[in-house]
Amino acid sequence: MSFTVYPAIDMRGGKCVRLLQGDYDKETVYGDSPFEMAKNFAEQGSKWIHMVDLDGAKDGKRVNDSFVIDAAQKLGVNVQIGGGIRTEEDIVHYLDKGITRVIIGSIAVSNPEFAIEMIRKYGSKIAVGIDAKNGFVATHGWITTSEARAVDLGKRFADAGAETFIFTDIATDGMLSGPNLQAVKEMAIETGKEVIASGGVSQLEDLVALKELSNAGVRGVIVGKALYEGRFSVQEALEVSSSC
Repeated sequence: MSFTVYPAIDMRGGKCVRLLQGDYDKETVYGDSPFEMAKNFAEQGSKWIHMVDLDGAKDGKRVNDSFVIDAAQKLGVNVQIGGGIRTEEDIVHYLDKGITRVIIGSIAVSNPEFAIEMIRKYGSKIAVGIDAKNGFVATHGWITTSEARAVDLGKRFADAGAETFIFTDIATDGMLSGPNLQAVKEMAIETGKEVIASGGVSQLEDLVALKELSNAGVRGVIVGKALYEGRFSVQEALEVSSSC
């Protein structure tokens, strides 16, 4: 089973940052150029890059899109983007400029009918981002927790045709405490679709543990803070995930 490592670039104010458990008041800046960070990841062999417009997620509109487009057009890598995508215009804006996959998150909760329409229209170019806090969906940059269970939301969109889910366990995000393997596995099994895990990866062994769930449908992992903190490199992550 294929298993993909997605190095992450979270953008805020034009810089590369990481938030602790999605808290905008707990920010660490790791670089002044999202494009240069993406270039570094690509030079280490990454075929995919996961980018998040944190300003966009909070403000509900595209803010850092120029960095995303530059990465997709100039680096020869696949880019998936989330954050601030609220309309079909946002989706088309990215797809027309070479972005491989667009992630819809908050809008999937607040306007599921729209999300289903976009899934049916754009197919595999749409991924559904489900961010969970204690099993319930969190939206709008993780500021708001809804009453929707993460698994129930996943099943609804899987039934509508969604093929890829990005599942983030907020409790582990940025904590370097290890991924929530059980929650990720449950999402994959319940939806019957491909799930990309996000949150908690701190060591190469975490990648091995996640890849062992590939038969259940866990087909990738997003890695952020562990890379920025020097726990391992993108190259090492790629080597481990391809060999284990």
